[in-house]
Amino acid sequence: MQSSGRVRILFIGDVMGGAGRDAIARHLPRLREAHDVDIVIANGENVAGGFGITPPMAEDLFHLGIDVVTTGNHLWDRKEILPYIREASALLRPANFPAGVAGRGGGVFTGRGGARVGVINLMGRLFMKDLDCPFRVGERLVETLRADTPILFVDFHAEATSEKQALAGFLDGRVTAVVGTHTHVQTADEGILPGGTAYITDVGMTGPHDSIIGVEKAQAIERFLTAMPNKFAVAKNDVRISAVVVTADASSGRALAIERLSVRESA
Repeated sequence: MQSSGRVRILFIGDVMGGAGRDAIARHLPRLREAHDVDIVIANGENVAGGFGITPPMAEDLFHLGIDVVTTGNHLWDRKEILPYIREASALLRPANFPAGVAGRGGGVFTGRGGARVGVINLMGRLFMKDLDCPFRVGERLVETLRADTPILFVDFHAEATSEKQALAGFLDGRVTAVVGTHTHVQTADEGILPGGTAYITDVGMTGPHDSIIGVEKAQAIERFLTAMPNKFAVAKNDVRISAVVVTADASSGRALAIERLSVRESA
């Protein structure tokens, strides 16, 4: 474990298409150094043109310095990920998919200096798929992974703020952090809960912010105006990295700090 007694985790919000990947390539080395990061986690379910993730793109994220990739409801949009996720231990899918689904929803990963960090990927049920209960599934995973490390980080990929806040309250004091993903809009409610768990409702999107949650504006507006399906393309302008840095006490796993980041491409 780190000699300082602290472990610093960088979590990067939903990576949207090539714009998001390119931003990570340009800025991640500097962010790691500036924030003295021990391990990097990123949500990669939108990395393949906004919908899903492919094996080469997953490998690209790992090559860029991402240690663990979490996902969500768009994971299965690219069917070629199925055989890959069976073998790729650092590519997670929501743990509350039914039993027998390929891949795994959590694990313990070793970062810089030997820091051991448990990562859990869960998905909400309000306004989303009717999956197994993320509260009970998450609770069981927490109990399992705590046998290896007290530092546990949860990516809760969910639509409703109430569900995200409820899961954070349910796990407060038992995990280091619960961070929300999926809505692509970074919230300003980061903080430490009474039990010592860091929380933010949504980390936000890493990709083009001159858009509608990453999509070309005109295409999204047309769908709202006509209610007809049309093809979405990832936008290109005002690219930003949305992320948080969580500092944890190495021995207890309690969160000591959470810092919200929004890094513009021009920075």
